[in-house]
Amino acid sequence: MIPFACTPAALPPFHFAPSADTILVVEDEAFVCELAAEALLDEGYRVLTAADADEAEAILSSERVDLLFTDIDLARNTNGIALAHRARRSLPRLPVVYTSGGREGLSSAEAVAESVFVPKPYRTAQIVALTNDLLRHRG
Repeated sequence: MIPFACTPAALPPFHFAPSADTILVVEDEAFVCELAAEALLDEGYRVLTAADADEAEAILSSERVDLLFTDIDLARNTNGIALAHRARRSLPRLPVVYTSGGREGLSSAEAVAESVFVPKPYRTAQIVALTNDLLRHRG
């Protein structure tokens, strides 16, 4: 499996502790995806990436994922909101963080319960802190 589906660059192998939480970053803008993924990797997380909801669903069906971080409007007309709803059907306690550059937020009718919305542009430190907080307080 390619660690970063959103970037073609070859990356050095990473070794994770068996207990490292896995974050799925779903972002169709390669540079934005790489920034978020690298910040989370630097924090010690195992990071998987996808450029659209179809790739993300394939990962969700074959990998353990502890948090979903997804853009809303994705490549190939796929949608992060629909992705999160489908993911929660099989993983009802999966923490979800939405992001978008074209929205100010999400209504509670659109978003999955207990999800978080972070508008773009965001600071990578903000995403790391939010991820740490969500995973520390889950369960």
